[in-house]
Amino acid sequence: MKLQFLGATREVTGSKHLITTKKGLNILLDCGMYQGKGLETDAMNRDLGFDPAAIDYLILSHAHIDHSGLIPYIYKLGFRGTVLCTPATRDLCAIMLADAGRIQEADIHTFNKKRKAQGEEPVEPIYTEQDAQACMSCFISVPYHKPFNIEGEVTVEFFDAGHILGSSCVYLEIRDGRRLVRLGFTGDIGRYEKHILKDPEPFPQVDYLIMESTYGDRLHTSLQDAEKELLMAVLDTCTKKKGKLIIPSFAIGRAQEIIYALDRLEHADLLPDIDVFVDSPLSVSATNIMRLHEECFGPDILEYMKHDPDPFGFDRLQYIQSIEASKALNVRHKPCVIISASGMMEAGRVKHHIANHIDNPATTILCVGYCEPSTLGAKIMRGDEEVSIFGHRHKVRAELRRIESLSGHGDYSEMMRYISCQEKNKVKTLFLVHGEEATQQHFRDTLAADGWKHVQIPDFRDTVEL
Repeated sequence: MKLQFLGATREVTGSKHLITTKKGLNILLDCGMYQGKGLETDAMNRDLGFDPAAIDYLILSHAHIDHSGLIPYIYKLGFRGTVLCTPATRDLCAIMLADAGRIQEADIHTFNKKRKAQGEEPVEPIYTEQDAQACMSCFISVPYHKPFNIEGEVTVEFFDAGHILGSSCVYLEIRDGRRLVRLGFTGDIGRYEKHILKDPEPFPQVDYLIMESTYGDRLHTSLQDAEKELLMAVLDTCTKKKGKLIIPSFAIGRAQEIIYALDRLEHADLLPDIDVFVDSPLSVSATNIMRLHEECFGPDILEYMKHDPDPFGFDRLQYIQSIEASKALNVRHKPCVIISASGMMEAGRVKHHIANHIDNPATTILCVGYCEPSTLGAKIMRGDEEVSIFGHRHKVRAELRRIESLSGHGDYSEMMRYISCQEKNKVKTLFLVHGEEATQQHFRDTLAADGWKHVQIPDFRDTVEL
């Protein structure tokens, strides 16, 4: 049996890992899009490293685009296998992949205008909204803790990873001749003691483990501190400076955490008399989907909902859908909070808000998650004095703040806690993926000090025999 690493190797995007069984069954773990790599991104996404038509099953850990975003592309190229995921993941993919298709079409339309002006032939988008809608016919929802049999050779079971709604650790039992191989794939590992979702849950003993390592070199502050820091950012920006607090946020997971935190502050009469705008149609749809999946909620929010039935809505909170209403925020002079996608500031409406406000010292840009090093968000937050947005140079005069504890990824202590359900001496190899190389090396040393003896950091397109 072979395992090949086709993405998220020594980096944090493009998750794809291919299992080929002894009988020739091809199982792909995730099919993520590369993001935030500038001109390289398109070529990397088109070069899959496998034949989509040859994939029998795709097992999806969760809905984030760096894990799911190329499913419409492989469908376009002939994939007609089965996509297995949790019910909430399927619901989120239905909106997220369509949104990604629309972005592809819009971006390529702008790009082709430039090509035409230069006398070059137009190019096609990686996929369209229609491709994204069509690929949903391949999805089958499988609840947590319900083993799913694949052709009598493989059993799949999902365990809650606590990262975003519907996220899962994938547990596989694979019959390889007379052997039974147990393989675990953590997907992205969430945090403990969160306000909305359940904690990451233990999973059965494995022989091999593929593990994410995004924050393998740092510790987060507590989520309780995050709520205080958020309130201080609101007070300092909107009350003292009379400015706008812009919060770039991933539409799934992070946006709802911020909305819920603001709802709690409002409920406790701590939030000042200012308007809060969620300016992201995808965030609006995702929040509605979250309302449908209380089975993923933890005890904190369920208890809170006894007193406040809608934890994602309060009087001064407005969800923005139209482009006109979004543009109006940029000419608005009153203090306010704007929550908008994308989290890395690379695309979406937040990029327009930043372009319009980044040179204003009364503005605060509050980063609440990870930014891939080459993204606009990373350039702003590392202190570049000037950045390029939509082809124009902008001085960075806005105040910059960061709350990393709102990240959906666990830090290294939480990841260590997560895999404590495993007996170390029974895990033949632990493979680290989805992390920057220096971070992975740090985490490998941490694991070694804790007694993990066989930890590998695979290279792109490495193949190992299990």
